[in-house]
Amino acid sequence: MAESGRGRFVWHELMTPDAKKAQEFYTKITGWGTQPFGDAYTMWTVNGVPMGGVMNLPEPSAPIGWLAYISVPDVQAAANKVESLGGKIVKKPADIPNVGTFSIVADPQGAMFCLFKGAQNQPFEDRDPKIGEFSWHELATTDWAAAWKFYENLFGWAKRAEHDMGPMGVYMLFGIAGREAGGMFTRPKEMPGGPAWLHYVRVPDSDRAAALVQQYGGQVLNGPMDVPGGDRIAQCLDPQGAAFAVHSRKA
Repeated sequence: MAESGRGRFVWHELMTPDAKKAQEFYTKITGWGTQPFGDAYTMWTVNGVPMGGVMNLPEPSAPIGWLAYISVPDVQAAANKVESLGGKIVKKPADIPNVGTFSIVADPQGAMFCLFKGAQNQPFEDRDPKIGEFSWHELATTDWAAAWKFYENLFGWAKRAEHDMGPMGVYMLFGIAGREAGGMFTRPKEMPGGPAWLHYVRVPDSDRAAALVQQYGGQVLNGPMDVPGGDRIAQCLDPQGAAFAVHSRKA
């Protein structure tokens, strides 16, 4: 167990126009359970353990999509640092009673995420993500090298490798607490949307998960396909338009 949670992805939250339909979809694709939390929020669970949440959009103009909560020792200090590094505070630090403190922020290129400190200090396990947990975090941005400087400074992440993907440019791998955790790259001009994080859920079989995505009204944007090392992924949209991806280990 590691005590320091700085820079770890600890929660993933979906904001969507229809939380009930989202629950019906994702539980079929990922095998997640659900658990109510108050009147307007539902938690995603893996083997009964909460690991994320889903809620209806707080207002019609709010963006649809997944938001990652990243652990910091002090939310206000981290939010101040986001600004000093050229990012933006989208929602000022606020407390959730008995849960913790959070602040929604954006990096200098505009990709959003959430700073979070739990009300209770819980030790962090250093282990591979289990089936149903988020296993990879990928940033598509306008300048991966500039984005990397921001995240390295803010969270202390470690650069693991740079892969030359030819016309796609460089794909840079980063690690958290000694384990590979994600990657970042400069998005090609033809790629729709703006800078954003894409979060991968570990599943037993990416091909089966991708087929279920289509069966239940979602879209497969890319894949299923092999990635270096032999794992398999598929990048998808849910029926309400939120992007996510699935990831399975090589046999």
